[in-house]
Amino acid sequence: MSLKIYLLRHGETKYSQRGAYCGALDAELTTEGHQMAQAFAEAYRTIPWADIYVSPMKRAIATAQPLCDAVGLPMQIRDGLREIGYGAWEDRELDYVRQHYEHDYIRWQTDPAWNPPTDGETAIQIAARALPVITEIESRYKDGNVLLVSHKATIRIILCSLLGIDVGRYRDRIDALAASVCIVKFGIYGPMLEVLGDRSYMPEHLRKRGGT
Repeated sequence: MSLKIYLLRHGETKYSQRGAYCGALDAELTTEGHQMAQAFAEAYRTIPWADIYVSPMKRAIATAQPLCDAVGLPMQIRDGLREIGYGAWEDRELDYVRQHYEHDYIRWQTDPAWNPPTDGETAIQIAARALPVITEIESRYKDGNVLLVSHKATIRIILCSLLGIDVGRYRDRIDALAASVCIVKFGIYGPMLEVLGDRSYMPEHLRKRGGT
């Protein structure tokens, strides 16, 4: 057997629904977001889970809760899995940010590895706090299935780091829609991406919502 880490983005929030920046804001799931979480639990409850690691943010905890209830495992809350801090851009939509923070936005678009949103976090900073959680999981589990429930930017940065992709390109190379699942297997040659952004477990009306 090999270790497999399932990276699950939280379900829909009002911010992911409307496309506004939401990082440090502790948003709740929408009704449909809760439905996504329940659909995940129903689809994945038969997997023999070894552990469940979760961001401390409400939207991640609410997404993990149905599966935790179904399989009887507690959450391992890790601060390193929280979402990127968008600083002054929190609760703002793209047009507003482009208009009021044009210089910072262009720099962030060019290379978010080293250029943060205004008063926010860089991809390098996110990798520095998120990857130790992956290291912890690898050290504890040589095989088995571990669920990691986190956020759009954080998951994409983790995947780039594991796959040898420049973290400054995380916004260009990988997507992670609401409640999508990625699976990474850790073998003798290192991490291998087996599944990227799967949402096939959801009812069709939820898949249509996208959740950027």
